[in-house]
Amino acid sequence: MATTAHFSTKDRILGAAEELFAQFGFTGTSLRQVTSRADVNIAAVNYHFGSKENLVNEVFRRRMDDMSAQRLGALKTALETHPGELEPILAAFVQPALAMAQDRHGGGAFVRVVARAYAEKNDRLRKFLSDHYGHVLREFAKAIAGCVPGLSKEELYWRLDFLAGSLTYAMADFGLIKRPAGVTEAAHRERAARELIRFAAAGFKS
Repeated sequence: MATTAHFSTKDRILGAAEELFAQFGFTGTSLRQVTSRADVNIAAVNYHFGSKENLVNEVFRRRMDDMSAQRLGALKTALETHPGELEPILAAFVQPALAMAQDRHGGGAFVRVVARAYAEKNDRLRKFLSDHYGHVLREFAKAIAGCVPGLSKEELYWRLDFLAGSLTYAMADFGLIKRPAGVTEAAHRERAARELIRFAAAGFKS
């Protein structure tokens, strides 16, 4: 029972922080707001996270550890089963992110947190993300390079940046294309993935 309560408290804090960061940003959210939303005291935040900076990092880690593992697993499968093919590599990058965005347990809020990370200048957060997840992008860059050997490293990284930006936009689901009536979220996500992969493949090959 103690273990369950331990993780329940930590998860409540993370969930509350994610919602508040999505709404007010990192600098605009106080620990007092987090404790009020999570219905815990400040000692619980200090016990589990130690500082607001660590809380921000853990909000990202909670989602991105799993997504990164899924991406790398799918990339390994793509390289083994479709050697030399670009689209399966792009699918390994795109599909886990779109699936996470559609997660009913806070996926939409996390997408807005990601948008905040792009918009707010937070060098410590960017360093944390680079240190912990930069290797994922490097693995995909290496795999994509094998399919488009004519691209320079600079061109490759420009296009990978554009793919990441397009994916973030698609995850937010506020563009021109909305889910039609009668179409399930899963089917809409699969269509979005197909269209983005086709678009990105053409960009990398151009």
